[in-house]
Amino acid sequence: MNPDKTPPITSRRGWIAAAAGLAFAGIGAGLAWRTSQRESQTLSEAEQNFWRQQFTQTDGQTLFASSLKGKPLVLNFWATWCPPCIDELPLLNAFFKENKINGWQVLGLAVDQAIPVKRFLAQSPLDFSVALAGFPGIEVSRSLGNLSGSLPFTVVFNSAGKVVHRKMGRLSPDDMGAWLHIPT
Repeated sequence: MNPDKTPPITSRRGWIAAAAGLAFAGIGAGLAWRTSQRESQTLSEAEQNFWRQQFTQTDGQTLFASSLKGKPLVLNFWATWCPPCIDELPLLNAFFKENKINGWQVLGLAVDQAIPVKRFLAQSPLDFSVALAGFPGIEVSRSLGNLSGSLPFTVVFNSAGKVVHRKMGRLSPDDMGAWLHIPT
């Protein structure tokens, strides 16, 4: 017998030991995969806090962020006094109209006061939901990755409620096209 080679398994006990070893290796690999999947689906504290938020819509109704969980969501922080915000709203509206059939949602969180937002929406209606966050909305955006607190700021959540994309500044059609390739 060659000492550099593993001897062939010839006994029944050897076969059983080899099979058990393979089974335990498979179980270990499966547990490792499941743990990594669970960790990738665990929401961060900021994400959990966002889904607990509630906002007032322009009609006075309360919008619970949790009601939007379960489908991909584009969350856009904007204000009527922000020219790049106003410039990108038609793009967001077109994205929503084209993709709502595929489950996409868009929420515009106005970091603004109710009267200017209502006046703006009366002149330029949007098909997606708009809610009022006021200036505290800047803190919500910061918690989601907007470290400078600038506007516009957009966050994309997958259907599990995890942030999968962030964009500081004005959106482009290319940004929106890329969202469609993000696993939701």
